[in-house]
Amino acid sequence: MSDPQADEAFRRSVCTQPQGSGRVRAEADSLGEREVPLDAYWGVNVLRALENFAISGRPISVYSDLIYGYACVKQAAAQANADLGALARWKADLIERACVEIREGALRDQFVVDIMQGGAGTSTNMNFNEVIANRALELGGFPKGDYAHIDPNDDVNCSQSTNDTYPTALKIGLYLALERLQVELVSLATAFHAKGGEFAGIVKVGRTQLQDAAPMTLGQEFQAFAITLAEECLGFEHVMNQLCEISLGATAIGTGIAAHAQYAEAARQHLADITGYALRTSPDLVEATTDVGCFMELSGTLKKCAMKLSKICNDLRLLSSGPQAGLGEITLPPRQAGSSIMPGKVNPVIPEAVNQVAFVVAGGDMTLTMAAEAGQLQLNAFVPVMAHVLFENLKFLTAAVTTLREHCVIGVTANMNRLEQHSRSFVGVITALIPYIGYEPAARLARQALTDGGDIVDVVVASGLMSREEVTSLLSTERLTGEQIRH
Repeated sequence: MSDPQADEAFRRSVCTQPQGSGRVRAEADSLGEREVPLDAYWGVNVLRALENFAISGRPISVYSDLIYGYACVKQAAAQANADLGALARWKADLIERACVEIREGALRDQFVVDIMQGGAGTSTNMNFNEVIANRALELGGFPKGDYAHIDPNDDVNCSQSTNDTYPTALKIGLYLALERLQVELVSLATAFHAKGGEFAGIVKVGRTQLQDAAPMTLGQEFQAFAITLAEECLGFEHVMNQLCEISLGATAIGTGIAAHAQYAEAARQHLADITGYALRTSPDLVEATTDVGCFMELSGTLKKCAMKLSKICNDLRLLSSGPQAGLGEITLPPRQAGSSIMPGKVNPVIPEAVNQVAFVVAGGDMTLTMAAEAGQLQLNAFVPVMAHVLFENLKFLTAAVTTLREHCVIGVTANMNRLEQHSRSFVGVITALIPYIGYEPAARLARQALTDGGDIVDVVVASGLMSREEVTSLLSTERLTGEQIRH
């Protein structure tokens, strides 16, 4: 939870305390004139946003991918407008220089509006317009706030609206964040695959409903973890393709009002060149302005991935339970002391942390679902909270995947004595004999072995239904685990 006192301190620090020299400059908007710190790159619109939205205490600068994406959009817009004669080339060049600096990490402390804001992202858009305008003015030798030369609205925001720049910038930023998650997910899947090879041929008891089921190998279990995660990477590829459909040129509601007829294509081409992404303009910009389907799909895909990771972590915790009174089939790397009162206890803290990230991702998906449903008419006003949810979930999930690989999976070891003990006394192997002796006799002999505690091979042979040679052949490791079929 946020700290109200810290939130208020943050608001006061950026709203009321002059920066640098302590002097102020006057700026005006449609609501009137206000004073802003002379050295601030943001202006009157941001000042009002700071006063209105002191909610989370977290500025939009915490999402570096969004900052990068928006700088790319503003740079592409300036280039397109200059090409079409809607913006003087000298202004476009200065705007571009400012955008390149921001893309490279400059002026991050100037993106100060709260991540929670009304207005469908207008405060964020104006934060960029004002910072870019004032940095461009500075680069051109003009003082900050001298908007007669470069104006935040008329120049930096030329041919644009929050309603087409914000979703486009969000898609660029999300694509970038998703690329990082994919890299980490592939690395985790590779680590599980390597463990699968290391554990190949180690027979264990497979379980369903937490009850003994049929034989398998520990290698098969870990290979399955690798494959299910690799499948998620394919799902992300589809979502990344959806993120490449943008709506620049739609302006306010998708009709392209106040923009040159060729602006949409020119801006798309420049943005594709800047980002290196295969961007395409939506075939219906009115539909694209109101639609948030790709954000819902991304959120759902993240949740599915998180739930798979959580299930894997549940399995790791169960398989490593004990060490004396649990399953104890594997040992996880000991990361820290597990108790302040029980000496020697070590907990599965890494899988537990990943479980909790999965819970957060699932909750975020519900938030995004509600925000998507609440959209009205030509625009969904709740894209800012979608941005918050998606960037948070991507950050958490990427870190969780990395942590699980580095601090857990690569150090997992097999407890051979426990695995062999379980396998030797496992009655469930009789399932392999059903095609030869029938289900009912197999069930009867299984119950007998469980009751008497006898070896299942001896019980079957004593029944006279099969010879020892036949039973031994059918219960070989290769047959029991399906490895014979694969080879």
